[in-house]
This record gives sequence, structure tokens and C-alpha cells, in this order.
Amino acid sequence: MADATTERTNDPKRPLGRPYRTLFAASTISNLGDGIGMVAYPWLASAVTRDPLLVSLIIVAQRLPWLVFSLPAGVIADRFERRRIMVLANTARAVLTAVVAISVLAIGDRLPGPDELDGLEAALDTNVAGYLVVLTATLLLGIAEVLYDNTAQTIMPSLVDDDQLERANGRLWSTEQVMNTLLGPALGAALLIATFALPFGVDAVTFALSAFLISRLPRRTKPVAGDAVVAKPPGSMKAEIAEGLRWLWKHPLLKPLAITLGLLNALATMTTASFVLFAQEVLRTEPIEFALVETGGAAGGILAGWIAGDVSRKLGQGPSLWATLLVSGLTSIAIGLMSNWLFVWVMFAVSMFFGVLWNVITVSLRQTIIPDELLGRVNSVYRFFAWGMMPFGAILGGVLVAIGEAWSSRSFGLRLPWLVGGVLQLLLLAYAAPRLTTARIEASRAAAVEAS
Repeated sequence: MADATTERTNDPKRPLGRPYRTLFAASTISNLGDGIGMVAYPWLASAVTRDPLLVSLIIVAQRLPWLVFSLPAGVIADRFERRRIMVLANTARAVLTAVVAISVLAIGDRLPGPDELDGLEAALDTNVAGYLVVLTATLLLGIAEVLYDNTAQTIMPSLVDDDQLERANGRLWSTEQVMNTLLGPALGAALLIATFALPFGVDAVTFALSAFLISRLPRRTKPVAGDAVVAKPPGSMKAEIAEGLRWLWKHPLLKPLAITLGLLNALATMTTASFVLFAQEVLRTEPIEFALVETGGAAGGILAGWIAGDVSRKLGQGPSLWATLLVSGLTSIAIGLMSNWLFVWVMFAVSMFFGVLWNVITVSLRQTIIPDELLGRVNSVYRFFAWGMMPFGAILGGVLVAIGEAWSSRSFGLRLPWLVGGVLQLLLLAYAAPRLTTARIEASRAAAVEAS
């Protein structure tokens, strides 16, 4: 007869434990701040410039750290205590966001009010000081985000058992959607109506609270192979990065998965780089309506976070990934053709449902099949491809808006990235479908179990 420990370990529905709940609370609070920023930063950007290329450069600054810093961040996550890295990263974000709040207060009298931007065309001159504040803060916050996010994904396997990973990640993704795209944006819009600086002040407080909660995590939870690795003398950063790169590049599943996600994220960023201008000038949204559009993603993401495991089991993990590419392409084309923000809300809900389904499957998969002593580095290489392509997508999005505006009209220019991006996402499915199959996924899991 199996002993009590074995029975508990084989029950994936058992409680996830106090360390997980602490991480869950910290993530919930910081993602509330992220949701506030999702409204506050784009609206501030649109107040300091109406130039689509300049707006796109802010997205480039936000995503550029994933291209230039994600590989060293992986080495850092494998070398040092992961809890401490996360605390330092969120403390840095709290300080930076507080500086933004103070800077906005200083230049606030030179900015149009949040309620004055609805439908404002490109004639507004760029506020150079304000633009530099947004651009610099976005770049530095992006660096801290790379360090935090990469480490957060590597710490999860030490908090819960492998058979709980999909449930643990699903709950985390679901709550992230509530905060990021439902409560956070709504609160951000309400704060914006009061004053431009207030959302950034509140955002700083959420990062500080999150850092405090993460500091309460125990130094060590579930024993993992990485505990021994942290104690050994580190090699050169270049050699450690190369080790992670070789591991991923030789993997028959993670290599095409990283390439697919990189291209998908580039195309998605191409559409969203100038979304604030699209929302204001094509959809004619005010701050509250702009925030409500984002809640569509929350509705789909929340649902997916709770049922992603069931959906992937019924559809199969391979078909679930294919469906993400298909739906993402179709919804992008639909958004580019429409002018009603309520319709865009529905498209965001559908697209985000499949986006979270993709994340729950692939994040849990990586946490299962990558050896813990390599998890930080391989994750960083994976995200180097997956997120490092975003700056290129943002630049291309801004260029497409400029081309479309010169060739036809401002409205057509703002629609063009959605139409081009949607078509290219559908073409990407032809590359991904034969490489991301359920059989390959199960074979990779089996090989990881055998090697452990």
C-alpha cells in the first residue's frame, strides 16, 4: 500500500502551499500596478507626442531589454538567490516609477489634460522633456522587468511539485489578467481623470508592496537540483550563456517553439505599438473607454487561466497551440477592419483566451523539461527569441502607420499594422503546425522524466 507521502504527491488538487500563496499575493499586487501603467503610460505618451514613430519608439524602449539583457539575466537567475533578485528588481521599479510621478508633476502644466486627447490629431507638437522622461523610464523599467520576470518563472518549480505546475501557473495567469487588464486599467483611468501624476504614484506603491511580500518567501522551499548549483563557483558569463543557448538550440521542441513565439510576438507588437493612437483617433475612445477596451483581454484571460488545463487535455496541446495562431491572425484582421470599440473588446477577449492557453501550456512545459540548474539560462535564451523580436515589431508597426498615412489617410495608416500582422500570423501557422505537435510535446516530457 502506498504511504501517505506518496498519496499526497500523486494528488495534483492538493493545496499549493504557503510559499506559493505568498508569491501569488506579490504577483497580484504588482500586476495591479502593471494594469494601471497599461493605461497611464500610453496616455502619457500620447500627451507628449502624436507622432506614431515616436510612440512606437517608446514600445521599442520597453522591449529592447529583452533583446540585449535577457541572456545575462538568465545567468544571474542561476547564480544568485532568486528571491533576492526579485526583491531588488521590484524595489528598483518602485523607485523608478516614483521618479516618473515626480517628473510628471514637474511638467504637468505643459501637457494637455487626459480628457483633451480624445480624437486629437497629429498637429500637437512633441513635448521634448516629457518624451525623454517617458522614453528613459520605459527603458529602465524594461531592464528591471526582464530580471524580475525571468527569475519569477524559474522560482515556480521550487514552490510547487511538477504535477501542480499547470494549475499553479493557470491561477497566476488568471489573476494577472484580472489585475493587468480589468481592475488595473479601470483604476488607472479613474486616477488619470484626477491628474496625470497620480497613477504613477500608486504604481510605485504596488511595486514596493510586492517587493516586501517576496522578501517573506523562505530562502529554500522544495529541494531542487539548482540548490547545489548555486553553491559551485560560477564560470564566465559568456560560457554559461553559451551552455543555455546550446541546450535550447538542440532541443527538437523548444527551438521551433521559441522561433514561433518570437515571430508571433513581433507581429503582435507591430499591431499594438500605436494602439493608443488607434484607440483615440479610429475608435474615438476617452480614458474610461480606453481602459474598458483592455478589459476584453481580462475576460478571456481569466476564463483561460481557470480552464486552460481542461482545454489543452480535450483539444490536445498541439492543436491548442495551432488554435492560438489561427485566432490571433483572424482577430487582428477583424480589428483592423472595424471602428467600434465594443467589437474590439470582444476580439481582445477571444484572442487573450487563446494567448493565456498558449502561456499556461508552454510555461509549464518549460518548467518541467528544462533541468533546474539550467532553467534560468535556457528560459532567458527562450525569451531572448520570444521577446527580443518585439522591438523590431514595434518599429515596423510605426513605419507601416507612416506609410499608410502617406499613401492613403491617417485612419488607414493606423489600421494597416492590424491587417498586415493578421495575414502574417496566419502564414506563421504553416511553419508551426508540423513542428508543435502533441506527440512532440509528450515525447519531450517523457525524455525529461527519463533524464531526471
